[in-house]
Amino acid sequence: MAKSDQRAPVIVGIGLSDGPKAPHLTDPGHEAQALQRALKDSGLEKAAIDGYFSAGMPGVNDTIEMAEYLGIDHKVIGGTGMGGSVFESLTQHAYAAIREGQCETALISYGSAQLSRAGRTLGTASMKQGLPVTGADQFEEPFGPGIIANYAMATRRHMHEFGTTSEQLAEIAVAARGWAGLNPNAMYRDPLSIEDVLNSRMIADPLHKLDCCVISDGGAAMIVTTAERAADLPQKPIFILGASGAMTHWHVSQMPDFTTTAAAICGPRAFEQAGVGPQDMDTVHLYDSFTITTLMLLEDLGFCKKGEGGPFVEHGRIAPGGDLPVNTDGGGLSALHSGMRGLFLLVEATKQLRGQAGDAQIPDARFSVACGSGGSLSGMAAVVLGAEGP
Repeated sequence: MAKSDQRAPVIVGIGLSDGPKAPHLTDPGHEAQALQRALKDSGLEKAAIDGYFSAGMPGVNDTIEMAEYLGIDHKVIGGTGMGGSVFESLTQHAYAAIREGQCETALISYGSAQLSRAGRTLGTASMKQGLPVTGADQFEEPFGPGIIANYAMATRRHMHEFGTTSEQLAEIAVAARGWAGLNPNAMYRDPLSIEDVLNSRMIADPLHKLDCCVISDGGAAMIVTTAERAADLPQKPIFILGASGAMTHWHVSQMPDFTTTAAAICGPRAFEQAGVGPQDMDTVHLYDSFTITTLMLLEDLGFCKKGEGGPFVEHGRIAPGGDLPVNTDGGGLSALHSGMRGLFLLVEATKQLRGQAGDAQIPDARFSVACGSGGSLSGMAAVVLGAEGP
């Protein structure tokens, strides 16, 4: 290995906590269990970790709380509030810290007992939960849209501009369920049809229940170090080739274009840094809070042109056996969604590139992209991974 490549950041350990239903674990408990499993996977001791990146509930398992709880002696620590894309963003931070020598080995972790702790309340506006409304939220929440309605507005606009149909969106849910059927740990594994999606109850027109992600428990951990250090470790190192984040808004009232996300900005930057493009990806791992999220990310990352996402996903194209494997663990739509799913995308991508994805394994996978989506199609971050170095 060339000396210049010895500090190339690589993923050497991954771990998932019990899920998707784990009433025996708290939010911090999910992170601790996932870390134990990632350490065992990596062959490293916890003392080797000197960088820590995380995000969670304030005062419960936010970054500072978890550094104390896990006993991480860090030189670098970081957390941010980008919602579902936070862990792709934190991977960008870990990449830079390791590349620049600010730390040698970084842990990125997340855990949530959302299902067991609070039940199915995701998407309910703060006002409706009796919580105080402050800042810019006070100008939106009195009208009671909630996050699902925000995505419904984007869906309706995409339909209006491009002729996208509910049947096409249902293809995304059906594909996710097909992959979930190959994942023994997925929350829902029974076969799903387009008719099943369309006949499920309407949540926020035009989004049906089965257009929406599941609500589950779950935690994940990922350990990143240098390529030089990885040479002595048991797992095949997976290279972080490119990482970039961007946002166009946070509140939906400020969204400049309801049919385009900031993935159209950060995706091309991540691909350029990696020296590869969408056409090179063997597996794709996209935040699927709703079916429209997957469709818009496929467009914005360049897998198809803007407005062509509907026809692109038809005929099982992103399902098992299709041309483009998307969310091979079953995604948030069928497998697991414990509040912020971004780290699970990276774990599944790593499994694919290692050749450890079980029945869902894509033969000879060399490149994968993971793209998180936070807020109301707001903050985006993309990470390109490779089975080989730059």
